[in-house]
Amino acid sequence: MIRQSEEPLTPAGRLFIQPETNISVICCLGTHQPLRIDAIKSVIADSVLAKHPRLSSILVVDKTGQEYWKKTEIEMDRHIILHNDPVEGAKDDQDATNILMADLAVSVPFETDKPLWEIHLLVSHKCVVIRAHHALGDGVSLLSFFLAMCRKADDPEKLPTMNSVGVHRRKGGEGAIGGVLWRLLKLVWFTVVFVVDFIARVLWVRDETTVVSGGAGVELWRRKLVTARFLIDDMKIVKKYIPNTVSLSL
Repeated sequence: MIRQSEEPLTPAGRLFIQPETNISVICCLGTHQPLRIDAIKSVIADSVLAKHPRLSSILVVDKTGQEYWKKTEIEMDRHIILHNDPVEGAKDDQDATNILMADLAVSVPFETDKPLWEIHLLVSHKCVVIRAHHALGDGVSLLSFFLAMCRKADDPEKLPTMNSVGVHRRKGGEGAIGGVLWRLLKLVWFTVVFVVDFIARVLWVRDETTVVSGGAGVELWRRKLVTARFLIDDMKIVKKYIPNTVSLSL
């Protein structure tokens, strides 16, 4: 029987804890200033991160195989992991975080006797790597938790804000009844097409075997991350020549 302090996993949560789909969400934050370890621990301990029921519960599987979340006390020192020494083999700070994140992606499983999240502080590289199990939430929702712990530099009492996405309304009769019905018809049509295409690919399409095809257990091989850089001018050129595109700025 599930007690009041326990919460069953959602269907999505049960899917993500299966060995075949054991997925971690990894985020990286960098700063120009040195990391203040004591301040970081204090902020996290007093934040919603340490108080939210899902983020302060451990994953438990009972004798019948039923999975549920059980409320527990957070030991902050087990969740905040310090890396005082530079990452071996890293060319710069960015390369150091890529190496650590690639290693965390497959080689270090979560300990199930504590909530399934942790924060790695790369002191020498002034970076923070956040890792959480996908059963806790997706990248957007988890990053929102950490954003809620931040404050504006010019006003420490206010939360940071995000610029809204500018949407350009199309000219014409888009607001008329005919336009609404036409958009609805296209929505239904393309949904049917994409569903049929997806089912057909799952049933009949297979990747050809090549010299770089992975064998059994390829999902557990060591990962390597690289960072791609994009020039703002190039993005403006793309936006200029592709109609109805919008930009998102933080």
